[in-house]
Amino acid sequence: MHIGGDSVAEWMENNVLLEEGAIAQYREHIKLTQDPKISRLLQRILSDEESHRGDFEHFVEKSKREGAKDIRGARSDRVIRTLNWGIEHEYTVILQYLVQSYMTTDEEAKEQLQDQAINEMQHLGWLAEKIVDISGNPRIEHTGVDRSTKTEDMLQADIRIEREVAAAYDRAAKETEDPDLKKLLLRLRDHEIYHAEVFSDLLKEQG
Repeated sequence: MHIGGDSVAEWMENNVLLEEGAIAQYREHIKLTQDPKISRLLQRILSDEESHRGDFEHFVEKSKREGAKDIRGARSDRVIRTLNWGIEHEYTVILQYLVQSYMTTDEEAKEQLQDQAINEMQHLGWLAEKIVDISGNPRIEHTGVDRSTKTEDMLQADIRIEREVAAAYDRAAKETEDPDLKKLLLRLRDHEIYHAEVFSDLLKEQG
């Protein structure tokens, strides 16, 4: 299992604790809210969190029973640093696009931002799996998120970062001699170029 932490079981136990904390908070919010629509939404989220807690409890038992181990390695070279830089970017834009999708009043932009955020989640997963496969340790961190409030400004920021990252993935692909890594980096590059084009089309529609 490609999971970090002192052990898989301990990592899952931490998730159980996080879910219990969220459950307690949602229950408290439900008690305090007077709006029936908000209460109904919180009840639905609470139901999901309780289900998540049950899932993690099951994973704790399973990992202890099967002796699942942390298989990360200690490799720390330029390749690992490049891949972790990619994770940092992907995590950042996931947050950025989701925040922007909540802020924009443009329905098409909202949908596209959410779609691209999902694609970036895939990218983060691919990069983390690759790092573990080559005996490294994925570092899940992010940098500053653009906080523009106008859709036009959001899209301009998104186009800029997508073009910068596409160029960085292209450079990294040219530098590596690992054919599998090169294939992954070029695939990521092409996806980032696509994102930039989608955002460029949306920007043209802003009046």
